[in-house]
Amino acid sequence: MKDEPHYTGHRERLRERLRRDPRQLADYELLELMLGHVLLRRDTKPLAKALLERFATLGGVFAARPEELRRVPGFGPALEAFWALWRETWARLSEGPLRERQVLDSPDGVAAMARARLAHRTTEELWLALVDARNRLVGWERVGQGTVDEVSVPVREVLHAALRFEAHGVILVHNHPGGDPEPSEGDKRFTRRLDEAARAVGLRLLDHLVVASGGYVSFRSRGLLD
Repeated sequence: MKDEPHYTGHRERLRERLRRDPRQLADYELLELMLGHVLLRRDTKPLAKALLERFATLGGVFAARPEELRRVPGFGPALEAFWALWRETWARLSEGPLRERQVLDSPDGVAAMARARLAHRTTEELWLALVDARNRLVGWERVGQGTVDEVSVPVREVLHAALRFEAHGVILVHNHPGGDPEPSEGDKRFTRRLDEAARAVGLRLLDHLVVASGGYVSFRSRGLLD
């Protein structure tokens, strides 16, 4: 009978520490245990440490793009699928305000929801957070998908989505895959056109958020929307 691999006992000790007090575990140990749910017959400590060395934090590891993760030796298709599952789960948890029809009284809630969904995307996407007359979230819709540095959506498509939900207000959201949320001149021009068109049909353009791994920018907070 062959001896068990050396990491088997170590992994069980980590699980026991997790059960007693999860706060005892270092970041690499948490990551090591997560990796172990996929790589059942491998010592996952070296890969956990390599991921943290490359991406600096747990947040950085989970926000990293698939092509960046694949550059780390040992990160293969099975882990890529697990990361996609984890991200989708986190994005849906972050979209809780939609299911609860929460009142949106600041850009932070939408930004958190959007960053969970979009921060790791490799191309730009345009989403709408749609609210009723009491600023309760009634819709969260993607209306466009573009390239690494541009997404182009006709104003009428944005208005059509808002009217379909019978929304009273719209918060425009899109991502910058490069990591810098600073709005471009094209972003500003599109926002002005949409604001004018929304007013013409009795809709309120409440804000435009640009989200990225480095944070987010609110047009309203910047004074770029009246």
